[in-house]
Amino acid sequence: MNQILSKTKGDRWIWLIVILLSVWSLLAVYSSTGTIAYKNDKSAEQYLIKHLVMIVGGLALMYFSHKLDYRYYAGISKVLMLLTIPLLLYTLIFGATVNDANRWVTIPVINQTFQTSDLAKLALITFLARTLTKKQEQIKDVKRSFLPIMGSVSVVFILIALANLSTALMLFGVSILLLIIGRISIKQILIVCLAGAVLLTGVIFLGPRRKTYASRIETYLHPEKADPDKAFQSNQAKIAIATGGVFGKGPGNSTQRNYLPHPYSDFVYALIIEEYGLIGGFVLVLIYLVFLYRCILIVTASPKAFGALLAAGLSFSLTIQAFANMAVAVGLGPVTGVPLPLVSMGGTSILFTSVAFGIILSVSRDIEEKKKEKDLKGDKVIIGEIPAMG
Repeated sequence: MNQILSKTKGDRWIWLIVILLSVWSLLAVYSSTGTIAYKNDKSAEQYLIKHLVMIVGGLALMYFSHKLDYRYYAGISKVLMLLTIPLLLYTLIFGATVNDANRWVTIPVINQTFQTSDLAKLALITFLARTLTKKQEQIKDVKRSFLPIMGSVSVVFILIALANLSTALMLFGVSILLLIIGRISIKQILIVCLAGAVLLTGVIFLGPRRKTYASRIETYLHPEKADPDKAFQSNQAKIAIATGGVFGKGPGNSTQRNYLPHPYSDFVYALIIEEYGLIGGFVLVLIYLVFLYRCILIVTASPKAFGALLAAGLSFSLTIQAFANMAVAVGLGPVTGVPLPLVSMGGTSILFTSVAFGIILSVSRDIEEKKKEKDLKGDKVIIGEIPAMG
């Protein structure tokens, strides 16, 4: 155990959070896949083993990502953006269609599908962190700074929004937070928001999934008038939460997993509350809040703007996604297809999420190493000191 700990660097709390979420994910997936296993003439153990392989693969990627100096991700971000734009276009045209949305493409040879928006999130956040850092001296220059930033955000937003509006909105929100941290003027940020609102309006009223969006919003706002079939998912989630009570039915004792669509992914939080009660649901919320708090400490302790922006963007993205998933499960938002980070069953989404955790840990590792160097010189480091944006 000591040998393993000696090889892992960065914030120990984040490593602990990753382990807790991974274990909880295995329990939830094993408990919730019985019905889908029966329908596909498989066993729940087969789904568990496949999920375990993805978790272990994610941990391996997280380890290698955290060992790489986070500064290298500045160069990698350019490559990712060059890959992301054509890949999103390819997905919209040739991607696999599920629920009237082209979100997935198949990786040749291994025949594994992945959601290209997962790559796009990682690419845009790292690219924005790099661009905002490089443009700090000309941050108010419209031509040199604002237009390239706005262009990258708008293009990625519209390409994702056409197939996955909820993910696009969350990524847009994270982008705005990064622009604020990166000292973009309020006037320019308002222009970005206005452009986003125009694009959003176009997607909702003119996009290929306009009927789906209208139906989900109408069902959420007026559930009493909604078609029972369209409100089925949210109603079953509410039943799961209501019957879970304070202490829950116990691990593996869910009954709503037999009725609740996607209890292993989109509505895994409802299943967790049913089995572990409100206490279990609160503990899971607390875990994500602790993760956000530890990331804020990393952001404020980072001596370089790129590290601070990188950790901020990725941590906000993961946390917002987590709370969006939980909000839908408890009926605080319309149904979306957003997974719970490191908990929902998923393939490549777990891998991309693990890389994001690894990059945050890489920034944390760099802070630790700098602190040790200063301690050896007799200097002191104040944890939580706000970094200079330069």
